[in-house]
Amino acid sequence: MKTIRKIFDFCASHTLFRPDWDEAKNRAVFGKCSNPNGHGHNYELQVIVSGEIDPETGMIIDASKIDKIVSELVIQEVDHKDLNRDVAWLDGIIPTAENFVDAIWQRIEVPLSDSAFNARLEKLELWETRSICATRERI
Repeated sequence: MKTIRKIFDFCASHTLFRPDWDEAKNRAVFGKCSNPNGHGHNYELQVIVSGEIDPETGMIIDASKIDKIVSELVIQEVDHKDLNRDVAWLDGIIPTAENFVDAIWQRIEVPLSDSAFNARLEKLELWETRSICATRERI
């Protein structure tokens, strides 16, 4: 089994809060991230796909297929957007890095794991900052 990793960069803003909590509780749990004006990140998404190497092409999957799927289903939807207000598939979800990486997995797992590609989504790493990364892996 081999893997290939593609890296995508995008910018987005968010606010971490629960509408059923008062401002004090939101501030206590989420700190400065609960600011109603939001804040932004320069995200890095690493997409790791696994599979056997196709003897005809020498590839697990054509990297341009990863680009197309991730760009259309994720990057175009979130780049320079407010994750709380502008992204329908995050509606009702607190856009923490953990929830965000889970939602991305749900959007791209099936298209990237198509048997025609002889590959499957193995792992996602969503870097919110240089020191904070949320990971979702196939178990």
